[in-house]
Amino acid sequence: MTTTADHAAAKTYDVRTHGCQMNVHDSERLAGLLETAGYVDVNSLPADARPEAADVVVFNTCAVRENADNKLYGNLGQLRPVKTKNPDMQIAVGGCMAQKDRSTIVQKAPWVDVVFGTHNIGSLPALLDRARHNKRAEVEILESLETFPSTLPTRRDSAYAGWVSISVGCNNTCTFCIVPSLRGKEADRRPGEILAEIEALVAQGVVEVTLLGQNVNTYGVEFGDRLAFGKLLRACGEIDGLERVRFTSPHPAAFTDDVIAAMAETPNVMPSLHMPLQSGSDQVLKAMRRSYRSAKFLGILDKVRAQIPDAAITTDIIVGFPGETDADFEETLRVVREARFSSAFTFQYSIRPGTPAATMPDQLPKAVVQERYDRLIEVQEEVSWAENRRVEGRDVEVLVATGEGRKDTETRRLSGRARDNRLVHFAVPEGAEQPRPGDMVTVGVTYGAPHHLVADAALSGGTYAVRRTKGGDAWAALQDAPVPGKPAVSLGMPSLGKPSTAPTAAPACGA
Repeated sequence: MTTTADHAAAKTYDVRTHGCQMNVHDSERLAGLLETAGYVDVNSLPADARPEAADVVVFNTCAVRENADNKLYGNLGQLRPVKTKNPDMQIAVGGCMAQKDRSTIVQKAPWVDVVFGTHNIGSLPALLDRARHNKRAEVEILESLETFPSTLPTRRDSAYAGWVSISVGCNNTCTFCIVPSLRGKEADRRPGEILAEIEALVAQGVVEVTLLGQNVNTYGVEFGDRLAFGKLLRACGEIDGLERVRFTSPHPAAFTDDVIAAMAETPNVMPSLHMPLQSGSDQVLKAMRRSYRSAKFLGILDKVRAQIPDAAITTDIIVGFPGETDADFEETLRVVREARFSSAFTFQYSIRPGTPAATMPDQLPKAVVQERYDRLIEVQEEVSWAENRRVEGRDVEVLVATGEGRKDTETRRLSGRARDNRLVHFAVPEGAEQPRPGDMVTVGVTYGAPHHLVADAALSGGTYAVRRTKGGDAWAALQDAPVPGKPAVSLGMPSLGKPSTAPTAAPACGA
């Protein structure tokens, strides 16, 4: 068994992630690469054995969030005195900011050792070695993807849940978004590669998988099958031991009826859907180059609820896009009320250099954007609360999680996600079986709050049933591991190469 002394002798790393789920998944790859190269996660060491900073600090950056560049350079500035004290320490910057700013990062922060892009995360260990040998910054930015990230080693964050990328990049041209220029055109994986990775995860104890892509429902565009995503969902339903399948994020313009049918007819595809609205105004949607309008968007939700009545639907909304009028904003409020989102990620528009929207006329004053944002939050809170109150009195199945409930200790509850992805805080009756993270628990909901459900029915004789799962077994097995709670590094999936012909039937997904 690895000891603290062994860890102390090894070089340490610290991967710091900003941004979306794609970045979180990329960080799992970066951690896997570093551990394969002999580094140890600094956060795995006992608190009294951790150095002031790891030997290698990696920032996996996002260019979409507001003030992303200020945050990056602020973090780099905090490390400068540490680097001065320990010149052997290495700092690397990757992700979307690295792809966008390239050599600018080294100019602004010359104490950075490595800059790498979104298309070559697999180069990190070699770049660190080169920078150490050459005693200069190494900058390597590829313009297109050469190796799909899933071929790389991975240190997963969870024993019982995993991310699986089905595509990278995006073919859309939304005027507010810089992702296509940083992640490139959409590249799709072979269905067989995806299913092989999922089967490997299930064999390790994973019970829930989330399929990832900038636009998951255009999956198949690269090999000419517009029905490929629905086929992939159905094929996931054939994997023994896979209990829950989720996906994010689809695009309303490409969301087809066959995907809705696949969701409804495949038992392990969860009744939850994240469908980005962005704006309820048709004029603003046109200016955003979102190739759908509000009526089509609401029509999709109607079709989903007709086949999956209890589906919980979430969304993204941008307030204050250039040229947005009061009437435009009122249209957004109207659509929010009609859509009945269970929750929404809401953003105030801010200029992203390099996007078409950055140079549009009629940029709105901050005060106007803030006032609209506050009103939107108020309306969505009302809708979310009403939707969650509808679940009161029902029994829900919860996948028990770690770290979901910040107040679990003081409230004496555990937390996890229901099938529809709502966050549930539930009570465990005194003397009852204690579930493990990764186990399933059926509990009765007693209260629907705006952002979560409370399930205390068991305290008064209501439903409480624990079902132990392979996910719980996997979590339990890791508590005595060298890094408690962290799965071992798994090797990357081998590439099957480019398909010679497009798959034309569902069974081809398993090829």
